[in-house]
Amino acid sequence: MDDKKRSRFYALDKADILKQFGTSEDGLSDQQAKERLEKNGPNALAQGKKKGLVQRFFDQFKDFMIIVLLVAAFISGVVAKEWSDAALILAVVIINAIFGIFQESKAEEAIDALREMSTPDAHVKRGGKLETISSEALVKGDLVLLEAGDIVPADIRLLDSASMKIEESALTGESVPVEKESEVLADEDIPLGDRKNMAYMNSNVTYGRGTGVVVGTGMETQVGQIAGMINKAEETGTPLQDNLNSLGKTLTWLILAIAAIIFAVGIFNNHSGQPMNELIINMLLVAISLAVAAIPEGLPAIVTIILALGTTRMAKRKALVRKLPAVETLGSTDIVASDKTGTLTQNKMTVEKVYQYGQLKDASEDITSDDKVLQVMTFSNDTKIQNDGTLLGDPTETALVQFGFDHDYHVEDELKKEPRVAEVPFDSDRKLMSTIHKLPDGKFFVAVKGAPDMLLQRVTRIQASPTDVKNFTEEDQAAILKQNKNMAVKALRVLAMGYKIIDEIPGIVDTQTIEQDLIFAGLVGMIDPERPEAAKAVADAKSAGIRPIMITGDHQDTAEAIAGRLGIIKSGDDAAVITGAQLDQMSDKEFDKKVKKYSVYARVSPEHKVRIVKAWQDKGKVVAMTGDGVNDAPALKSADIGIGMGITGTEVSKGASDMVLADDNFATIIVAVEEGRKVFSNIQKSIQYLLSANLGEVLTLFMMTLLGWDILMPVQLLWINLATDTFPAIALGVEPTESGIMKRKPRGRKSSFLSGGIGTSIIYQGILEGIITLGVYGLAIMFPVHAGNAAMHADALTMAYATLALIQLFHAFNVKSTYQSIFKVHPFKNKMFNIGVATSFIMVAATIIIPGFNSLFHVTELNLLQWSIVLGAGVLMIVIVEIVKLFQRRNEK
Repeated sequence: MDDKKRSRFYALDKADILKQFGTSEDGLSDQQAKERLEKNGPNALAQGKKKGLVQRFFDQFKDFMIIVLLVAAFISGVVAKEWSDAALILAVVIINAIFGIFQESKAEEAIDALREMSTPDAHVKRGGKLETISSEALVKGDLVLLEAGDIVPADIRLLDSASMKIEESALTGESVPVEKESEVLADEDIPLGDRKNMAYMNSNVTYGRGTGVVVGTGMETQVGQIAGMINKAEETGTPLQDNLNSLGKTLTWLILAIAAIIFAVGIFNNHSGQPMNELIINMLLVAISLAVAAIPEGLPAIVTIILALGTTRMAKRKALVRKLPAVETLGSTDIVASDKTGTLTQNKMTVEKVYQYGQLKDASEDITSDDKVLQVMTFSNDTKIQNDGTLLGDPTETALVQFGFDHDYHVEDELKKEPRVAEVPFDSDRKLMSTIHKLPDGKFFVAVKGAPDMLLQRVTRIQASPTDVKNFTEEDQAAILKQNKNMAVKALRVLAMGYKIIDEIPGIVDTQTIEQDLIFAGLVGMIDPERPEAAKAVADAKSAGIRPIMITGDHQDTAEAIAGRLGIIKSGDDAAVITGAQLDQMSDKEFDKKVKKYSVYARVSPEHKVRIVKAWQDKGKVVAMTGDGVNDAPALKSADIGIGMGITGTEVSKGASDMVLADDNFATIIVAVEEGRKVFSNIQKSIQYLLSANLGEVLTLFMMTLLGWDILMPVQLLWINLATDTFPAIALGVEPTESGIMKRKPRGRKSSFLSGGIGTSIIYQGILEGIITLGVYGLAIMFPVHAGNAAMHADALTMAYATLALIQLFHAFNVKSTYQSIFKVHPFKNKMFNIGVATSFIMVAATIIIPGFNSLFHVTELNLLQWSIVLGAGVLMIVIVEIVKLFQRRNEK
């Protein structure tokens, strides 16, 4: 059945519904139910196909850089017989794969969570008898009974409704329970949140009772549709993954080109006069050595470690990351598309304004315990007060009782003194609720609350002051209606309070006998208020160049008012607001042209949320989507980064998210963005360090080959990479945040690790490392310490080896900032960095100083003068880069 047919059961009357589903007011027979269950299957959500452990493991090897490393490992081991090189590369690759599996093993939990949300029991009428069955045994056509406290077990068309309200915020985003009715809704296209005669699977009945026919089960329910959307949602590549893939491809082609050139030049020159077959093998080994030097085989692992360290820091700041790349993605975010209810607001109705005695007051102002507004709002109320003080009931009513608590009004004590003896329950036609209470003097107090327009029709007098009651005039009514309108425009939900004193309870207690000749006490304005920290978080986001977007199932007026209060839009800027119905009227092409115009989306469905996310992504923007409801799950999965709410969020939304806020605090997102930007900046530093070092190695090998010099051996290059790449690169990943990082514009999807001057720095710094290393080699040849040609070349090669390694460690201090002087970024502040550099220095020096290692690494011992030249070369590297940075800063100014 297509979505349009399924969604229009609200337009069918009772007889048509019963006929269409082959049922009656006695329900289905047991035999009918059995046949339908066998035909259509259980009322459960289909589970998406899961990847096994083996498949997830091999998926980790699809990355282009990883493939390059595997090829390098194969050549090193099988062709060049350098098994130690091959083993090291494979170890790095496998460790990276294990990290990936560990972090992403729970990536497909959204559907499981949806299944677990299904209510275990349902009350149905079959063959005229009421029975309780498992919700999975429900079939279309079943007659279901619902009452307060029930979870709706399937999609149901209501046939009868008695004061029923259903809380649907997890599905529609509506912040208050929806009043339900059974009448036919004639309009053809009615938004999900306005279908008053429908009850949807996994929503909660908060008030009243009703009966209805099951019109959708399992995957045909609205929740089932969402489950299907989650299954079909495409996983978007993160900017980090895109950048690493792009970088890997670029490096590979450069490496292949340079290796081919060196191989050809070596064959052509043939300085040593070797036989051609030996020469080819030797030059192949040279090319492989170059590949080992050029490929930053530790990069994927180092990036993974930096991200993992970032997740640890973020967890301490209440942001729990489920997928490693999400850490960096936050730093490049352009758009934060946020759900309103429970994310920007508290998802808790709160009294904000009270109008009485002709004055509008803030809820925080004092109110006396004998005030009639206070008495009516807490007496005409079905909230249950638990022993621990928690409140159970309709959110609107609990807000009124909480208002009493906040003003030291002892509701329970007052109700004991003036107990309820009769009532006229709320119904959606008259929109009023009345309770009757016995007073100590034997008279009775009638408390009436409800819609202002309905209550004012029954008012004859008004409470003009705490002690004065006067006749109700047209001027009074005009003033009250004006206040009602003003509060409604500000998205406040307004209730009117009235009362009267009667001598005795009439024989028939109904609206005619009780709700007439009332005294108007006042108006109460309520709202689901914004979180206290949300406005500052929105302002911080804007200053960081991030555009906040509100997406909600609430009405347009409410959404516009909250967005104005938070600073997402300017107050009253309705041009920046669009509804789901208006969005439906737009083609994708038209919406693509106008998407930048809108900052608030009201009355939207899950399909709309995904469409909004995709529209911004098509603009090249990196989109973060926050949410807490079932309805948010598809968009959370489609976004570049989905952010779930840890406290109020459903397990569905958390399962579909990349990151979960442990404190449900919107401000935590900004903290996470700062951490994400820091992570990217530090990854850039690590890449700048690694690639400039590798470029220095490539240039050194290239020039040695062209000049016919002895070249560094694969084991020496491997040890340099192992000793100098890993520890400093990881330590650079935990560098402190640079000042002003939250004043920069987002990088966006098109930026790369080589942007912002990093690429240029890598090139000139790599060339500089190579030139200095070759200079030390040449100096050692020109001024030998030991006599003999073999000893001279051995010393020169050892000094080149030591220089190439140690110059990288000195250069690590340069990389702490791209443009700032190292003396301004506190070069020794990062203890982990200091330990990493010291460890690397010891690893390199040990191969030269410790006896027995010399032959293993093909090096000789160096004397004090030779060590001084090597260390001087490292210092020279710092001095030259500092001079370049100085000129760069001057040019910027």
